[in-house]
Amino acid sequence: MNAYRLVAVACLALLVTSGCGSRRSMTTADTPTTYTCCDGEDVDTVYQPGQEMTVHWIVRPGADPAAKPAEVELTARLTGPYGDVSELKSAAGDTARPAVGEVTFEAQPVRPSGAAGDRPVSVIPIAEDALPGYYNLIFAVHQGGGGVGGASVVRVAPKA
Repeated sequence: MNAYRLVAVACLALLVTSGCGSRRSMTTADTPTTYTCCDGEDVDTVYQPGQEMTVHWIVRPGADPAAKPAEVELTARLTGPYGDVSELKSAAGDTARPAVGEVTFEAQPVRPSGAAGDRPVSVIPIAEDALPGYYNLIFAVHQGGGGVGGASVVRVAPKA
């Protein structure tokens, strides 16, 4: 067998066996419990200074309820105020520096148990002296050394 054929056979063997390693692919039985933010009512409500914003996390149970859940931390905060939604979105894209007069109201991190029926909630206290406007609700799910997050717009009206 010449050298070219030997190299070709070796490459083919490598390609065929590389898919046969000891790595397991994830099956539906491996699907973990996941958390996402949040009930539509949470962001559709117009809040006032001095109120608490309650963030109801949405839980999608994993395929195996007996499996020990991974450590999860859920975080949520409001930053603002902004005069309108376009100003908020523009400021959200500029993470290098906060907007002038920007304040942050933050919930304590929540660490859900993963138990069946667990419905985690983050509570963000809005200060009594909060200015009216649009606030950026920033939320994140931290799990297994990684994380995923997002944002939504919340309105705070003048105190009645």
